[in-house]
Amino acid sequence: MKHLVVLSGAGMSAESGLKTFRDSNGLWEGHDVMSVASPEGFQKNPELVLEFYNQRRRQLLEVKPNIGHQYLADLERDFKVSIVTQNVDDLHERAGSSSVLHLHGELLKVRSTADSKDIKEWKKDLNIGDLCIKGYQLRPAIVWFGEEVPLIPKAASICQDADILLIIGTSMQVYPAAGLINYVRAQTKIYYIDPNPAIVDHPKLKVIAEKASSGLNKIKLK
Repeated sequence: MKHLVVLSGAGMSAESGLKTFRDSNGLWEGHDVMSVASPEGFQKNPELVLEFYNQRRRQLLEVKPNIGHQYLADLERDFKVSIVTQNVDDLHERAGSSSVLHLHGELLKVRSTADSKDIKEWKKDLNIGDLCIKGYQLRPAIVWFGEEVPLIPKAASICQDADILLIIGTSMQVYPAAGLINYVRAQTKIYYIDPNPAIVDHPKLKVIAEKASSGLNKIKLK
């Protein structure tokens, strides 16, 4: 069974109603990205950061996987499918995908500010005063700007084993995730689905300039 690896980004979830990461003026839902997605922003104004993620968590619980998510889940009938996503939502899992690696963390989890490995499921609002078992404030289990991406080595290993690589709904501009394309083997087939593809001149890349759901329907996988 061939190994199909998917690198998914914000465009994958946009059709479910989730906003993409940043708009054209560099703001993230009206906020400077560093004020809500960095350790410094959290230290300066933790209430703002927690409420920002509370709003995103509430929104996530109201939306559903789209047909693109379902398409990828259905591919498990014919392929070994590994999904490496930059998204912090759980829409791949809800659609039925069984192997999902979240590079940038998960919105429905929180962790201790004192121990990055002390993680727990969390679907309600997170507030000042919500503490881990050792008495430290909890924070979103999200990889913020300036923090290490601990799952990159595992993601690179997955990409090295790919027979087919699908890149869906990501700008391929944010590192280290963007560098994962360089780990695939010479014979690996690579498809890039995005309505505004940022990479068009890669020698091995077949570009499909469409949104996730329609672009997936145009690929003839073998």
